[in-house]
Amino acid sequence: MDPKALETEAQSAIAAAGTLPELEDARVRYLGRKSELAQALRAVRDRESGMVLNSLRDRLEDTLGRRRAELERAELDRALTEDVVDVTWPGDELPLGHLHPITQTRRQIEDAFLGLGYEIRDDREVETTEYNFDKLAFDAWHPARSPRATFFLDDRRVLRTETSPSQIHALEERKPPIYMVSIGRCYRRDAIDATHYPIFHQFEGLAVDRHITLADLKGTLLHVMRAVFGPDRRVRFRTHYFPFTEPSMEPDVSCGICGGAGCRTCRYSGWLEMGGSGMVDPRVFENVGLDPQEWSGFAFGCGIERVAQLHYDFPDIRPLWEGDLRVLTQF
Repeated sequence: MDPKALETEAQSAIAAAGTLPELEDARVRYLGRKSELAQALRAVRDRESGMVLNSLRDRLEDTLGRRRAELERAELDRALTEDVVDVTWPGDELPLGHLHPITQTRRQIEDAFLGLGYEIRDDREVETTEYNFDKLAFDAWHPARSPRATFFLDDRRVLRTETSPSQIHALEERKPPIYMVSIGRCYRRDAIDATHYPIFHQFEGLAVDRHITLADLKGTLLHVMRAVFGPDRRVRFRTHYFPFTEPSMEPDVSCGICGGAGCRTCRYSGWLEMGGSGMVDPRVFENVGLDPQEWSGFAFGCGIERVAQLHYDFPDIRPLWEGDLRVLTQF
């Protein structure tokens, strides 16, 4: 290999490159791993030959760098003079997220109660057994007190099983009249199935005033159910038992999956249970220092996942917790 001839040829090729791709071709040809110069450097066995070839490589790399800077500057000058940007042209639409179906349902519920003049509360999720059970008049034998039904952190602290403790906090903070709804996560040792999950969201309401009756409770729940599900869904009330209400009843909404004919989701009954409700038990008033002869009220609680399931006609609540975007982006 003649170093002088190679340098003359390489310098000419670099100077003749009119674009960055052409310059890259020249670099690969004369300075790449398979180039004649690279092969000669690998075969060097004496100091003088190595110095000559390394000096040649340095000169070519220097020339290559200067030519690259010239071409980049020329390209920039061309772009600044020739490329015109229309600032009025619409930009690319960026992909945006959206609210989870549970959040959408929660906001619908909040709007319905705010329209009735209720306040919205969001209380603590770790509660004491005093507020989660005792002050809500849960008897000592009640199954909810069992570690098989409730997540106990220690002897006196639990993950709240419902948002009902918010009612006690509200009654202790100020005197009636009180109209409030507590919304948040709850925890129970439930087996996972189409309508149950160990973590769920609940909205719990309380109204305490003078001369409140069971008819006020039914009217309130009917208004909220129709606001969320629409006027076509049927609602019924069944008598039931709850420790902190007397009398008590459960609201059911007709199943939208089968139209009330019966399916796996509604266990072939045509109805889906929404939660519990009833008139506040006098013992609850006494636990917070209120006279049950002077004050009356009602309380209710429903699962938001159950509401979302009915609102969007989900056959199963599990997809709401699985995070599959193929499902969630449909709503």
